[in-house]
Amino acid sequence: MISATQRRVFWGLVWFSILVLSLPTIIVLGASVTSGNMIAFPPEGFSLKWYEKIALARDIRGAFGRSLIVAFVCLVISVPVGTFAGIALTRYRLRFTSLIQIYLLLPFTIPLIGSGIGMMLVFGNWGILGHVWPVGLACAVINLPFIIWSVSSSAAVLDSDLELAAANCGAGRIETFLHVTLPGVMPGVITGGLLMFVLAMTEFLVSLLLTDARTVTLPVQIYNNIRSIITPDLAAISSVFVVVALIAVWLLDKLVGLEIFLKSK
Repeated sequence: MISATQRRVFWGLVWFSILVLSLPTIIVLGASVTSGNMIAFPPEGFSLKWYEKIALARDIRGAFGRSLIVAFVCLVISVPVGTFAGIALTRYRLRFTSLIQIYLLLPFTIPLIGSGIGMMLVFGNWGILGHVWPVGLACAVINLPFIIWSVSSSAAVLDSDLELAAANCGAGRIETFLHVTLPGVMPGVITGGLLMFVLAMTEFLVSLLLTDARTVTLPVQIYNNIRSIITPDLAAISSVFVVVALIAVWLLDKLVGLEIFLKSK
């Protein structure tokens, strides 16, 4: 049995950890609504003028739109590849499974600067460097292990007897996959897809290497602005990223359920 003192200490540590993790976000959110002309916390009054400024800034809107394109391209590529890879590596006996797993996880183990430079050279030879969609492709390759892990965790707990029952009822392999296997791993697909979307939206280093002045994404645009002067509009842009992450968590809770997601981990 846990004593009352131990319980109070435990919850004290939990709330302290939550406070430490939340403090940077709270500071950014507070600085984004300041009425002053410099980033300050506590804010100097309350004003939404910095959100209005970024909403009217053409370069910010363009960079945000390009980041959305990058995220959607990443989803279109990573979801089918990660789903098939996660199911195959978990549900089927493949030759050289360990070697395939190492190969698929290789982009995650290589430093981002190395992956970025390599892709910059490859895309340059292909003549596609400077376009937006190759950045989405690069984000899909680099972050692919996340969706593979997510789908694999769902596939691992899927009852194989369900697939056998479908086969005994006359369902073919494609029908079994579409009506039994895929719905069974859908929580992992949704979780991995949302994670890939957020990671692609916030990817900086690879985007910095693969974009130019005409195709900068939002993280690169923030970096370019920081090099000149740090103003509260940058805090407002950072708050947009926080909102995107919160929307992803909300969708995860609605579509999958946070309890199921946490248990699968």
